[in-house]
Amino acid sequence: MDRDKLTAILQQVHSGRTSVEQALRQLKHLPFEDLNFATLDHHRPLRQGYPEVIFGEGKTDEEIIQIMERQAASGENILLTRLAPPRAPVIIRHFPGAVYHDRAGCLTLIQQPRKVAGRGKIMVVSAGTSDRPVTEEALVTVRFLGHEVDQLQDVGVAGLHRLLNQLPRLDGTSVFIVVAGMEGALPSVVGGLVDKPVIAVPTSVGYGASFGGLSALLGMLNSCASGVAVVNIDNGFGAAYLACLINRL
Repeated sequence: MDRDKLTAILQQVHSGRTSVEQALRQLKHLPFEDLNFATLDHHRPLRQGYPEVIFGEGKTDEEIIQIMERQAASGENILLTRLAPPRAPVIIRHFPGAVYHDRAGCLTLIQQPRKVAGRGKIMVVSAGTSDRPVTEEALVTVRFLGHEVDQLQDVGVAGLHRLLNQLPRLDGTSVFIVVAGMEGALPSVVGGLVDKPVIAVPTSVGYGASFGGLSALLGMLNSCASGVAVVNIDNGFGAAYLACLINRL
């Protein structure tokens, strides 16, 4: 239930086109719905402007399907993250309109047109092709939330000329999401070149001493560039959500 739908219901009651009892039936699951194993937050679009997103890891296929059925019944667009490829066909059989984004490990079900939001463009910059799954999760999320997005891929510091050659494309961007593994140096470089917020995403890409992304995380947290904030390892979704919140201010 988003602000527009709630406003329409209230206006219909005010005009007499809908009775109070009919409106109550439409609103009976607000603000949440108890499924015994999960409690759906139907008020999240009203509070935050975006619907609740389903985190797929740790949930059974049956649990995901039940959650999606209730979200779909309310007319919401649905984003499911961290869904392994072998599980996608099971979900799609129940929701034929759903689309699985293989590289991102995300599934989307669009039931209503997405309004273009935000005051500018979000740019996703990745250090290497191996960072692509995290990059794609960020891209899918930004598009799902209705923001304009562009991307620069494989422009890491091992070949810095690749990024410098793309400097004109950085103009006009409101928020940057910079994804890197290994030592995680790219966000500092981007942060030193632009005058907009940089959200750094460390990835688990790297050899043994990268400690599954910990080296990149610590490097980004110790960035000498101002205006760089850091999310958790491999958290492309979290970076994208934060970028969208900033971009719509």
